[in-house]
Amino acid sequence: QVQLVESGGGLVQAGGSLRLSCAASGRTFSTYAMAWFRQAPGKEREFVATIDWSGGNTDYAGSVKGRFTISRDNAKNTVYLQMKSLKPADTAVYYCAAKRSMGTFRYFGSYDYWGQGTQVTVSS
Repeated sequence: QVQLVESGGGLVQAGGSLRLSCAASGRTFSTYAMAWFRQAPGKEREFVATIDWSGGNTDYAGSVKGRFTISRDNAKNTVYLQMKSLKPADTAVYYCAAKRSMGTFRYFGSYDYWGQGTQVTVSS
């Protein structure tokens, strides 16, 4: 069982930056693929970024590529999402997800564990 707790959300102006963190419980964090998803009001949950167990492989949604960076610190059981050049379209609740696997996965149904989410609001 893995518990995930996101933090770092907030209100920022367009063009600004935020860094989200997701702290995971348990001693097997390094065996999990991790990802960030987001869900805006009235929209489906969408993939943002994923990272494999080692941090050596990452994948991004086209809408955030070049602006967002996913990373992890296995010693701290934490995954991060650095977000730059934020746009109002990035406004959403951001969720951290974990899957016990070595790969990277874009499909939300692949993930076994989810955090409660953190709100990111980008004003124009």
